[in-house]
Amino acid sequence: MTRCLSSNEEDLMAAVSYSMSVSLDGFIAGPGGDISWGAPDAEQFSFHVEQTRKVAAQLMGRRLYEVMLVWESAEQTMSGEAELEFARIWRSIPKVVFSRSLTSVEGNARLATDDLGTEIERLRRQPTDGVISIGGAELAAAAVAQDLIDDYLQFVNPIILGSGTPYLPSVETPLALRLAESRTFGSGIVYRRYQRAR
Repeated sequence: MTRCLSSNEEDLMAAVSYSMSVSLDGFIAGPGGDISWGAPDAEQFSFHVEQTRKVAAQLMGRRLYEVMLVWESAEQTMSGEAELEFARIWRSIPKVVFSRSLTSVEGNARLATDDLGTEIERLRRQPTDGVISIGGAELAAAAVAQDLIDDYLQFVNPIILGSGTPYLPSVETPLALRLAESRTFGSGIVYRRYQRAR
């Protein structure tokens, strides 16, 4: 039997955040999975580095895990100070990978052994000052559908894609949110952080 948490108990547990670049019409990837339009410039990348410092754990699907493997050997392929700093921070973050095909993972990562809700609850109960970040369209969609996300972070790009992978799935019940933070970058990209209204 699952015990309902009091609001005080929830306040003490780590928040779950979902952060992605998104087109004006709500897609995180264009047709064919194209994400080239969302590459951050130096200003935005610096912001990402600071945000990543606050991540206590990362949940991700197989595709995102494989894309992010480039940071495991950044010193051999990159030379930028910000890139190398991000790599150092990223490698130190514990990661939980959800995959039906992988049998092993590299670095500071482990394969999920339970369902998404159970893995999140386990991480949230660990003492930390950081957030639990979730990435990957399919995994994030499952978390949204189960109302497991506390903070929705969007980097809204001034582009209309017309079709692709949506940032949000369809939901059966409306999820009320409140705008908690916003910022406009020099590139015209608008950062918005919405919190779950409780």
